[in-house]
Amino acid sequence: MLFNLIRRYAIMAIAIPLAAAGARKLSDAVEAKRGPSRGTKLLRQGADTLQGRFGRQKKRSRFALGR
Repeated sequence: MLFNLIRRYAIMAIAIPLAAAGARKLSDAVEAKRGPSRGTKLLRQGADTLQGRFGRQKKRSRFALGR
């Protein structure tokens, strides 16, 4: 049971951010070579979704003065 908890933490902390960074890097490389396309846009959106869902969250101010 403890092993499963450690494995889950390792996946959340290491593998998912690495996958998001790899997808973003791949998207940049393909865009540099062939230009923007639907595939590169989807790769970037997927990386952003992973980063937002599992990555480090932005700190939000307590008071919404700038909104």
